[in-house]
Amino acid sequence: MDISAELTFKTARSGGKGGQNVNKVETMVEGYWDVAESALVDAEAKQLLLYKLANKINSQGLLQVKSQADRSQLSNKMDVIKKMNELVTKALIIPKKRKATKPGKAAREKRIDNKKKAGEIKQNRKKITL
Repeated sequence: MDISAELTFKTARSGGKGGQNVNKVETMVEGYWDVAESALVDAEAKQLLLYKLANKINSQGLLQVKSQADRSQLSNKMDVIKKMNELVTKALIIPKKRKATKPGKAAREKRIDNKKKAGEIKQNRKKITL
């Protein structure tokens, strides 16, 4: 899912490597997406996103992602878009329900064999009496 059309960006001075570049150029990029006001997803998907991404959504209801990995603002912006799209795509995936199953016949037999072998090993540790 591509939500880049609804993203807003804010830049700031980034920390880390870069020397004087760090002190002068605003290379860190923060991306914001208003989940509740989005026209790209339906109401059910919005509820799912708000639930699954609750720790990344701030008090104004904006999904917030930042990047300061690169020394260029453009590559950080692309990184934010990529991260945001991945987050939303993963959050919209609904996992399948697990069906409870019983162990198969071969697994049961293998378990019993292992128990018998362990028992034999313990029997062999006993003192031999004549």
